[in-house]
Amino acid sequence: MLQNKKILLGVSGGIAVYKACDLTSKLVQQGADVRVMMTESATKFVSPLTFQALSRNDVYIDTFDEKDPRKIAHIDVADWAEIAIIAPATANIISKLSYGIADDMLTTTLLATRADVYIAPAMNVHMYAHPAVMENMKKLDKWGHHFIEPGAGYLACGYVGKGRLEEPLSIIEAVKNHQKNAQLLSGKKILISAGPTREVVDPVRFFSNRSTGRMGFAFAEAAASFGAEVTLVAGPVELDVHHPNIKRIDVVSAQDMYDAMWKEFASADIVIKSAAVADYRPKATYDEKMKKQPGEYVVEMERTQDILQSLGDGKKSQFLVGFAAETSNILEYGQKKLKNKHLDAIVINDVSAEGAGFGHDTNIVTYINKQLNKEELPLASKRNIAEQILTLIQRDMKDERQ
Repeated sequence: MLQNKKILLGVSGGIAVYKACDLTSKLVQQGADVRVMMTESATKFVSPLTFQALSRNDVYIDTFDEKDPRKIAHIDVADWAEIAIIAPATANIISKLSYGIADDMLTTTLLATRADVYIAPAMNVHMYAHPAVMENMKKLDKWGHHFIEPGAGYLACGYVGKGRLEEPLSIIEAVKNHQKNAQLLSGKKILISAGPTREVVDPVRFFSNRSTGRMGFAFAEAAASFGAEVTLVAGPVELDVHHPNIKRIDVVSAQDMYDAMWKEFASADIVIKSAAVADYRPKATYDEKMKKQPGEYVVEMERTQDILQSLGDGKKSQFLVGFAAETSNILEYGQKKLKNKHLDAIVINDVSAEGAGFGHDTNIVTYINKQLNKEELPLASKRNIAEQILTLIQRDMKDERQ
């Protein structure tokens, strides 16, 4: 899978640089064309000549060392690379990337590249667990960078814990697996709904729910990274998408979302309805702010259109996935929804469980297809959960075709 792949290996300064030598050698043995770019501090641990001999290419260190006057070196390498691996990735380089700092050749090149970026951290166990480092990694993860988590064991500083650079063969396997997934949904059109809806009472009041849209946005980013063409219908949320293969449609009310979903539905291969749509809306609305009155006030509500039910009733070849956010009897309610709404699969979660549901970066879910095959996905980031579910969807679609 790495045969003839153009790989930029970024090496930052830490004792684990010696493993980057082995990584370079093994990538070359896999048939990859490897160019190594080192930070100044990395050269204090291993000579650039070592990487030159192992990669059989020039080693890049200085932004201003322009070997070919016809090209700007860091832009040329950024455009050349198909894959970028940072190993070891120190706390410093991770922080720079998360803030867009470009003060050396490696960080400048990584800002300019469109290649898939894989980050293999290596640092002291307490540094790795520091809130600043954790936050920076979360930010980069949301931007589509891929992390290869460090192993646990004896560290050069004398501590025992998580922070040891993953072994070169494991890094290569992680990259190969992701590259394989990058084509998992190639050619597929995926329609995703995310976030809450708002049902207006007057110009300053509305009914809504606790959904933040994070799960749906994670699906959109993951599906795009798997090669799909994604349309994301988003309720009012404070989230951004960064992948060029995602078309975003912003809506407010349940009716807006209904109209947008049906407009895009016919051309979709897969539909994931993860939005938390209001079941009811005020029967009467007001153009001006309602003034406070003595005593109680009753708002009469009417049903909104059931988007998922309508899609289930009207689907033809689409693979339709619903969500069930429950607080009790989650499997019973989820399976009932799967059957009654003519779904191909449902994702069920207990929103009262710690680390799951609204407002969290993590989730715990159960995936059930229409054959009632059940897959329990334990606590993980919402992006990771999305990737696992998309893999299961692809599996089920493949099974249906056979």
